[in-house]
Amino acid sequence: MLDKSLLGYGFCERAPYAADPAGTRGRLVPEEQSRTRSDFQRDRDRIIHSTAFRRLAHKTQVFVALEGDHYRTRLTHTMEVAQIARGLARALRLDEDLAEAVALVHDFGHTPFGHTGEDVLDEVLDHCGGFDHNAQSLRIVTALERRYANFDGLNLTWETLDGLVKHNGPLIGPHANGKPVPKPILDFDARLNLELDSFACLEAQVAAIADDIAYNTHDIDDGLRAGLLTLEMLEEVPFLADMLASMRAQHPKLEADRIAHEIMRRQITSMVEDVITVAQARIAEVNPQSSADVRAAGQAFAVFSDEMAATDKALKRFLFANLYRHPDVMRVRKAAAKVLHDLFDALMDDPSLMKGHFWQDGVVGASGDDKARHVADYLAGMTDTYALSMHRRLFDHTPELR
Repeated sequence: MLDKSLLGYGFCERAPYAADPAGTRGRLVPEEQSRTRSDFQRDRDRIIHSTAFRRLAHKTQVFVALEGDHYRTRLTHTMEVAQIARGLARALRLDEDLAEAVALVHDFGHTPFGHTGEDVLDEVLDHCGGFDHNAQSLRIVTALERRYANFDGLNLTWETLDGLVKHNGPLIGPHANGKPVPKPILDFDARLNLELDSFACLEAQVAAIADDIAYNTHDIDDGLRAGLLTLEMLEEVPFLADMLASMRAQHPKLEADRIAHEIMRRQITSMVEDVITVAQARIAEVNPQSSADVRAAGQAFAVFSDEMAATDKALKRFLFANLYRHPDVMRVRKAAAKVLHDLFDALMDDPSLMKGHFWQDGVVGASGDDKARHVADYLAGMTDTYALSMHRRLFDHTPELR
């Protein structure tokens, strides 16, 4: 049962198990404290003011931006994740600024054209460790953003970096997913120990589950808007079928657009309340007295109940079969993959095409793996529109991504 007395309506004192900005482990490059903002607030602000954050506005979520103005981009998805993460953080009396910072930075490493771009870069970098968008996010905030006089990257706090790297769980040890740890993460961990065998703080955990909630709900909404999904198709998932039946009983003449929005709203509410209920129960059972206790607990706190986890899997199976692998989506993905393959080959042949900033200087004298990684950094930072524009300049024919 959801304990509403613990929901943070208005200001609520931070719980003992929340991350405390006054007790931060600091930054790789020491800085003076701000007189007006906590360290986690400064992290959030640096993330929002970064170049990588602005680029999210023109990176694909599922549908290429050319399809229409109302589909979600990486930026709108990121903002929706941050909103859900803040709500969860408030309910659990966590540090909302840290939860928001992790949510806002979690997609920095995504490529143009959604997961298609990640698949292409993983393929062309297979000989040197592949490509992982989470590791790329870390590279961006620790090296590739070059805005400040005293350091490369954004010089974020240990807690934000820890949350970025491990928001989905430990990367090594008995609780890891068994996948190899990407080299960029290992390289940075050698400079600043991120305790890769422990769980992340609760703020990062709520950002991770917020991402799942946002994906499931908003991809259904975009799929309905695109006409690739129908309300009748949603009845394949019992969770959605029950919602549809309830809405039709309450509002038998409600138009389809309003029904779609009601599904999204009710789905988010159900999932958020489920996570809060489970987290409250686990917190009560473990009784962590610090954020360190959370990381050392050997389990995640912000997770779905068994019933909702089964629903989450059913929703993902439904979306994979009916949306992500829809023939229209796959046709566009194939064309986008060709664009990125062409650009990678062209930049490897002639790195001088990487004009401006530090790209050309960085690749001078580089060869082999270093050169390929540098080109991949350049491609990963591109927006959909810039990648298409560059392809049109270099090639006689550019596929139509429609």
